[in-house]
Amino acid sequence: MNRNQQILAVVLAIQIILGIIVFWPKPAGIDEGESFFPGLQAGDTVAVTITDNEGKAITMRQLAGDWVLPEAGDYPAEADKITPVLDKIVGLNTQRLVTRTDASHERLQVAVDDFMRRVDLETTDGAKHALYVGSSPQYGANHVRVGGRDETYLTDDLTAWELSVTATSWVDSTYLDIEEDRLTQVILENVNGTFDFTREDGGDWVLDGLAAGEQLSADRVSSVISKVSSVILMEPLGQQKLAEYGLDNPQAIVTLVTADQTVTLLIGAQDPGDKSYVVHASTSPYYVSVSEYNAQPLVENTRIDFLESEATPTP
Repeated sequence: MNRNQQILAVVLAIQIILGIIVFWPKPAGIDEGESFFPGLQAGDTVAVTITDNEGKAITMRQLAGDWVLPEAGDYPAEADKITPVLDKIVGLNTQRLVTRTDASHERLQVAVDDFMRRVDLETTDGAKHALYVGSSPQYGANHVRVGGRDETYLTDDLTAWELSVTATSWVDSTYLDIEEDRLTQVILENVNGTFDFTREDGGDWVLDGLAAGEQLSADRVSSVISKVSSVILMEPLGQQKLAEYGLDNPQAIVTLVTADQTVTLLIGAQDPGDKSYVVHASTSPYYVSVSEYNAQPLVENTRIDFLESEATPTP
């Protein structure tokens, strides 16, 4: 083969390669990187409802520029937890197409009645959008589909676990927070009596009426003090005082005193299902539920629960 034939062969090879590159079928969706919601920005959203595969749902709505939980008496939600998720949702695109038909919706768990999560968005102009988040074929990736469309895509920008229907995922879970060092007196009243604790100058707690020979357990007292000074909610219940909360005849009353503040904490009825207790602090307009672990000692503790256990004699 002479030199001219070699050059022609090289040119032909290049043309063949270019032809393959140009006409080779591209993976579906690679050149369709369009937004799921063209023109929509996170700031355009005024309400979002998340529903899980068990039918549990949570709604968050903007009220006078602030996010709240309307079904919990407009309990404050945190924008810095909501906005990043909305940014991910409006940033979804059509780059990784999985199917164009509805035949696989149930298998991919993006069907109208079979999904991992459904997200309903309401925007400032009154428009409503639905997003279905489905199964996870690989770690960190989920199938997604826009409501009203058949196409299903795969994304690693949004996962179902980020779309919680639990209120504590979207609010500040600390219901009451008083620095323990500021407390000068804590009074616990329950069916077993009244327990009046006062902090001495050195920082140690003493129990009023401690009898001769009795020794206060610093650890047991500290455990209770920490539970009442920092109250962590399980769920916000709203601003309406309901009879079933049992707060007209509370199971325990805690009075927390600082140099410039007195706070009253009421512990009401226990939920027979999740065993939580209804709690209300005088500093808040909201009623909340608190875990059994944190509230039960306030209801059930007796005097002996604050004392050092007597050593068992060795036989």
